[in-house]
Amino acid sequence: MFTTRPTLHGTFGMVSSTHWLASQSAMAVLEGGGNAFDAAVAGAFVLHVVEPHLNGPAGEVPVLFAPAGGAVRVLCGQGVAPAGATVAHYRSLGLDLVPGTGPLAAAVPGAFDAWLLLLRDHGTRSLDDVLKYAIGYAEHGHAPVENVGATVESVRRLFETEWTSSAEVYLPGGQAPRPGTLLRNPALAATWKRLLAETARAGGREARIDAAREVWRSGFVAEALVRQAGRPTRDTSGERRTGTLTEADLAGWSASYEAPVTYDWNGWTVCKAGPWSQGPVLLQQLALLPPELPAYGSADYVHLLVEGCKLAMADREAWYGDAAEVPVAELLSDGYNAARRALVGGTASYELRPGSPGGRAPRLPALAPAGAGPGAHGHLHARVPGTGEPTVAQFPDEPQVSGEPQIGADGASRGDTCHLDVVDRWGNMIAATPSGGWLQSNPVVPELGFPLGTRLQMAWLEEGLPNSLAPGRRPRTTLTPSLALRDGVPVLAFGTPGGDQQDQWQLHFLLAAALRAPVRGGLDLQGAIDAPNWHNDSFPSSFHPRGRRPGSVTVESRTDPGVIEELRRRGHDVTVGPAWSEGRLCAVARDPETGILSAAANPRGMQGYAVGR
Repeated sequence: MFTTRPTLHGTFGMVSSTHWLASQSAMAVLEGGGNAFDAAVAGAFVLHVVEPHLNGPAGEVPVLFAPAGGAVRVLCGQGVAPAGATVAHYRSLGLDLVPGTGPLAAAVPGAFDAWLLLLRDHGTRSLDDVLKYAIGYAEHGHAPVENVGATVESVRRLFETEWTSSAEVYLPGGQAPRPGTLLRNPALAATWKRLLAETARAGGREARIDAAREVWRSGFVAEALVRQAGRPTRDTSGERRTGTLTEADLAGWSASYEAPVTYDWNGWTVCKAGPWSQGPVLLQQLALLPPELPAYGSADYVHLLVEGCKLAMADREAWYGDAAEVPVAELLSDGYNAARRALVGGTASYELRPGSPGGRAPRLPALAPAGAGPGAHGHLHARVPGTGEPTVAQFPDEPQVSGEPQIGADGASRGDTCHLDVVDRWGNMIAATPSGGWLQSNPVVPELGFPLGTRLQMAWLEEGLPNSLAPGRRPRTTLTPSLALRDGVPVLAFGTPGGDQQDQWQLHFLLAAALRAPVRGGLDLQGAIDAPNWHNDSFPSSFHPRGRRPGSVTVESRTDPGVIEELRRRGHDVTVGPAWSEGRLCAVARDPETGILSAAANPRGMQGYAVGR
């Protein structure tokens, strides 16, 4: 079978990420004797530098990892809402949604502490060893991918007139970053150098890492973050507002470990983060599948997966979040999903139909109506390019810019996310989806070289919901890496950027890898990534302005025309997108019988690469 690239095979180590410099930096750590967790941390800090439009140190990251011979664990790098981030406060400002940009949307930053906790507890390398790659690219420069410049151009006027600290980094001399030139971030390099200098005498490896975490929480980094949150900043509401983040918020939070939520399907055990993420959506989609699946790639197959996704996402809206107890066991139970499966008919549903696990009555946000028929219009049915992906700032009259991120009709540009997978020769395996703290989300903190995040936009300004904005609670994130086991042994780590689309694309990838014929004795990872993919926006977006397109399905133009015609006949509102536009998956795998490692990466966007030997 033709694929854009080979599935890589080897025995030493494999890395797959959304940028080749992160992949190769992580591989360099493996070559230097580090393990998969050392490599992932090094790669993650490089992603902050080379994909600044997709993630940053003050963003967030959920991590799934499996130490060799150990149990799968979740590392939660999703920060909580600050103590002052109450529904009443935002309502008093005249808001009915958390702004998509600016300091009011900033949760407690989570990514930095999560990466350092992983390094301390499961890595072997020093802080200097893992930071040197990011420092080098920030200080001496890297050749940026085209989308960095396109993103900066999309917010040029904002940077030049409002977010001037961002212009200093990303519009040096008035020029946006472009391929073939060097993009530097000396302020970020100086931040990491100062961090290393201030912790140099902390003692051993673990003590120094903890000292660095304290500098982030209560030292010069924390001070600068709090100053930035207090600066009036223009956000998507059009107003200049200050945030709620304080020194106490930063000092009182740290990343933490927890058990994954799992589901057994067809000999696989799939592991996800809990319902503070959208991770269980993938598990619910598996639970909704019938015992016998239609032919792979057929109209019946696509229809089944799309309709199952709608049901799982409706449950996400009604039940997932960190502000209430979530009935996960019932949501994944056989009886519940058998009843839900019966709702899938022969035609497309335009309704938002949450279930009643354990007899509980579902409750949807007021801005998420339960149903709308074909052709219905309203606040949530507006066609918003990039629906389901992060919102970033934009002046209303800016011209549209092609490429990704997209510029919406509402004047908002949209960002995205990164992903990173690593497996080493000892069998350590990790999947992580870093995001948030994009250059378009908040102004660059001038003393630090990176912005605050905007994850609070995913919480509702309505009391009593599982995903209501609540101090000390995590906003429900779309970030959702995956680990899969066979016979209790970790075999596959995978994930993708894409906001609400992540668990849609991952389902098709997993089924493609599990159902299609193996290549050279292993999983056909590249074939599963390259296969034509799709997504739907029939549920409220997790991102401001929370758009929804009932009945929609967006497919790649490589999809069989007969399948497209049949989907339309069944009532799906089909949009045919570019040939290579759906899914940005990364994956690594390990065969426990032979020890052979494999990896593959997404060709879409032309910047994700797998490396290994």
